[in-house]
Amino acid sequence: MDYDLVIVGAGPAGISTAVEAREAGIAADRILVLEKGPLHSYAIRKYYPDDKRVDAVYKGIPAVSEGKISLTDGSKQQTLDFLDETIQRFELNVHYGEGVDYIKKEEDLFEITTPKGSFTSKVVVIAIGILGKPNVPDYPIPKAELRGKVHFDVTSDKLAGERALVVGGGDSAADYVHYLVARGFFVDLSYRKAELARMNSINVADMNGMVQAGRLELLMPSDVVRLEVEGGKPRAVFAQGQIAPRVYDHVVYALGGTTPAGFLQATGIELKGGEPLLREGGETSVPGLFLAGDLTAGKKGGSIISAFNSGVAAMRVICRDYLDCPIPPPPPRT
Repeated sequence: MDYDLVIVGAGPAGISTAVEAREAGIAADRILVLEKGPLHSYAIRKYYPDDKRVDAVYKGIPAVSEGKISLTDGSKQQTLDFLDETIQRFELNVHYGEGVDYIKKEEDLFEITTPKGSFTSKVVVIAIGILGKPNVPDYPIPKAELRGKVHFDVTSDKLAGERALVVGGGDSAADYVHYLVARGFFVDLSYRKAELARMNSINVADMNGMVQAGRLELLMPSDVVRLEVEGGKPRAVFAQGQIAPRVYDHVVYALGGTTPAGFLQATGIELKGGEPLLREGGETSVPGLFLAGDLTAGKKGGSIISAFNSGVAAMRVICRDYLDCPIPPPPPRT
């Protein structure tokens, strides 16, 4: 399926980018938004308390919307309702429960691969969030002895071997399992609870399918209490006595707070000090591949309005350099 614009992430920045594309005259069926979560603005839903106010001014820094949509102070639910209405009003084509595995540029088109299929697009905007550094387990890891065998992100390393352990029970853990199985590994998934309640339904079905295919074993409930070294490989020791210690080629932790640096590198984006090198409008070192939202805000983060504005800035360059669509110039500086 061929598109003019594919946007990865249906948060404020992704929604704003799609809205500005529609305002620039790009037809709804030429724009695709891919959202890994079951609903848009998943980070707001998951990490904002229900009683938290959502303010237009973030950390005392005023922000003025430069595009079609803006935000006023309100509750979490009012913000979500506004974004719901925006998606409907501009007839945005959003595929929920469809994360992206790979983005690869072939000549003048990008190929975007998901667990459900593949798409091509002239331009891609990545508008996913940043959740900080990966969480680490409570027990020490013998890093020197297990160098290259213990990971908090699998996409930035070339992994070789037959057996791997993934520790965690969320959607990131599912992504890692899928990634490893696709590369020929037999995988154990260790999770402290008896059910995969943190995963979306699509990932749960995917895990069950790999279990039935004999590529995945669910160790649930289980808790890894320490990693030992055996023959240069990690040996996981579990709190549950009925699960004997197991030796793996690799152990991958998916305990939350992971950053998308590995994913960005896998697309060919150049990083410096862990941060993407960006040009005008959030364009990366890969021509036609843009970042928006948290990925352009830096470590301090930004407001929802600044996320909206990052979509506006991206579309100005996209229309000028790639899609030949009219878009208003930036507002004058005051």
